[in-house]
Amino acid sequence: MELSKLLRQNIINLKPYSSARDEYTGEALVFLDANENPFNKPYNRYPDPLQRELKSKIAALKNTPESQLFLGNGSDEPIDLLFRAFCEPGEDNIISINPTYGMYQVAADINNIQVRKVSLDEDFQINPESIINKSDKNTKLVFLCSPNNPTGNSLKKDSIIRVVENFDGIVVLDEAYIDFAIEKSLLPDLEKYPNLVILQTFSKAWGMAGIRLGMAFAQPGIISVLNKIKYPYNINILTQQKALELINNESKKNEWVQELIERRGKMEKELAKLPFVVKVYPSDANFLLVKVHDATGIYNYLIEKKIIVRNRSRVHLCEGSLRITIGNEKENKLLLEALNNLI
Repeated sequence: MELSKLLRQNIINLKPYSSARDEYTGEALVFLDANENPFNKPYNRYPDPLQRELKSKIAALKNTPESQLFLGNGSDEPIDLLFRAFCEPGEDNIISINPTYGMYQVAADINNIQVRKVSLDEDFQINPESIINKSDKNTKLVFLCSPNNPTGNSLKKDSIIRVVENFDGIVVLDEAYIDFAIEKSLLPDLEKYPNLVILQTFSKAWGMAGIRLGMAFAQPGIISVLNKIKYPYNINILTQQKALELINNESKKNEWVQELIERRGKMEKELAKLPFVVKVYPSDANFLLVKVHDATGIYNYLIEKKIIVRNRSRVHLCEGSLRITIGNEKENKLLLEALNNLI
C-alpha cells in the first residue's frame, strides 16, 4: 500500500503545529516555555501531547508497539481524523454497511464526503463482493463495525479479511464491543494488513465512557498522519491520569465483562417470554436488539416509567426494534417488571 496515493495532498504538505511540549520532553527544573500559569499544580501544565506514559501502558496491555497506537477523544476523534486525512471533500466517498454506528455518516456529512451504503443480509452479515463492487477510484475508506451497532452481532472474520485484502483503500474496523464477543480481535493480525485501522475504546467493557478515551491501531505511517493532524493537546491531563489509574485493574474489567455476558443471557431469555416480543436477536455486545409489537408505544411507556432504551424503529433492517443495554441487577429488574406490567 502506497500511503501517499491515498492521502490528501494538503495533508502530505501540511506542516503540523509544534507545541512547547513537542519541542522538549523530560524533566526540567523550570518550565518557562509554554506561557503556563505557575500556580495550581499539576493542572496548570499542558498534558503530554503524545500521551507517552499512558501509551506505554496501553501498548503493553494490548501487546502492540506504541508506534501503532493513537489515542483520541473517544473513538469519534480518529473517525473524524481519518476523513480529514484521506477524503477530499466533495470528491471522494466512503463505504459503510447498513445498519451500523451512526457517527460514520455524521462525520462524512461534516466533511462533505459521500457515503455509499451496502445493506447487511437478513442475518446481519456482509457480502464482501458487494462492498468491493460498490467502490471506485474515489473510495478511500470502508467502515466495518464488529460486533455491529445496533444489531449486536459479530461479522464473520473471513468476510472482514476478504474486504481488507481486496480493497485498495483503508478499511476501518470498529471493535468497540469486542470484549463481549466470542470472536477475537483482529489486532494480533494487524501486521499482515497495512491498510487496516482497528478502533477500540475504554467506554464499554472498561466502564470509562465519561473520560472519553478511544484507541486507533494501525501501521506507523497511518498513526504518524493522525498525530500530525490532531489538535496538540487532544487528551487532557484528567483523562490521562484517570486512565493510568483504572487500566491497572484489568481483572476487575474482566469480572464486569463476564457478569454482563451472563446477564445478557438471562435478559435474552426473559424478554423472549413476553408476548409482544417478536424476536431477540443474538448479541456479542453489551446490549440486545429486540423486535416487538408497537416499538414506539413501548418506548414511550418506558419513558413514562423513567426507563430509557433506544428506539431503532427507523433504522434499516431494524424496523419495530428497541435496543436495550444490559444494566446492573437492579436496572434489569426494573425494566423487566415494567415490561411484564404491560401483559
